[in-house]
Amino acid sequence: MFPADFINDLHDSLGTERADRIVAALFAEPEVSVRVNPFKLSLKALREHFGPLAGDPVPWAADEAFYLTERPSFTLDPLFHAGAYYVQEASSMYVGALFERVKAALAEASASGGAAGLRVLDLCAAPGGKTTQLLSHLDAASLLVANEIVPTRATVLAENVARWGCSNVAVTSSDPAAFGALRGFFDVAVVDAPCSGEGMFRKDERAVAEWSRDNVRLCAARQRRILADAWPALTPGGYLIYSTCTFNRFEDEENVDWIARELGAECLDQRHFYPGEDRGEGFFAALLRKEDGR
Repeated sequence: MFPADFINDLHDSLGTERADRIVAALFAEPEVSVRVNPFKLSLKALREHFGPLAGDPVPWAADEAFYLTERPSFTLDPLFHAGAYYVQEASSMYVGALFERVKAALAEASASGGAAGLRVLDLCAAPGGKTTQLLSHLDAASLLVANEIVPTRATVLAENVARWGCSNVAVTSSDPAAFGALRGFFDVAVVDAPCSGEGMFRKDERAVAEWSRDNVRLCAARQRRILADAWPALTPGGYLIYSTCTFNRFEDEENVDWIARELGAECLDQRHFYPGEDRGEGFFAALLRKEDGR
């Protein structure tokens, strides 16, 4: 059973009928989706590998990912260990769609008409789903710094990055404040911030057990600190992709408003993904552009 305060808050923000539909979906089996490593395999070959288990494309990542009709034993699959694909939650792949928008905008603004040689920071990167997706969307001249402050999680991140097989990535384990000294260094920052995990309730019993309104507000405050600490490292005119795996406005829309108001940015897009409405877990993502001169 989910916390009563969580359900009441969802009713307040989404309305009773919609909230009840989403809560009911949290009792259903989660979707399983895989994303191909384009440096090792084609999407067609990966589909052939999974055979009858290969299902519909992930709508917002159709050129690189698809759902499986059931969950196989990935640990028995040599292609999994070879890094030919990544088992990634479908909603979180929307970061790749936002990153393609960023690349298009940067290419349009570039005198050369391209978006090569980008410097990208994935600030809260473990276990590596978004990191490996970003690598799939970057050219070899670009640099990706994938950071995870928790050492044990950083080890998992490094293993997944090594399995992906790209050389234009550095894995670090630093406090976000350490990146503030790299003023204006990164063209793009991706912050998949630690959150209250409401969107993962059907996959993570610990997230349910630890949820409270106080913890939601604690997470929102922590997210603001992380963003403020790393903000100087983003170049003026650069782009931030901010995401959480939670539903509430404190960690999502209100934090986006805070970024725009206090740090100086324009919000270009924001979107929620809800179980029962989208084929994936709960997720929120926003795309912002840092104001020139900030």
